Amino acid sequence: MRQVKLVENGLQAKQEIEQFLNQGFSKDEVYLLAHSKERSEDLTEALDTNEIGVNEQGFLDSIANVFRSRGDELRSKMESLGLSDTEAQQYEKELDKGRVVVVAAK
Repeated sequence: MRQVKLVENGLQAKQEIEQFLNQGFSKDEVYLLAHSKERSEDLTEALDTNEIGVNEQGFLDSIANVFRSRGDELRSKMESLGLSDTEAQQYEKELDKGRVVVVAAK
């Protein structure tokens, strides 16, 4: 089971996270992505969501992300959460516009 929400800011992200939690997702199953790595890290920490790491991506993809562009890294992370390549590309374009993607994945 996977759900994706596109939001404009941290406040809206917090509201979507709360809805996911009310639907039965745990905080470990909720992920947040922003185009800026710093913004993504800050929001992840402030809203207490999970980071997409080795457990979600696998060792090789995690290492490869060090050498990828930010857009390629984001698409790879979204795909590791179950989004298709096409979905990941569409959401990455929204991230380029400053939006935030919140993903709940079981």
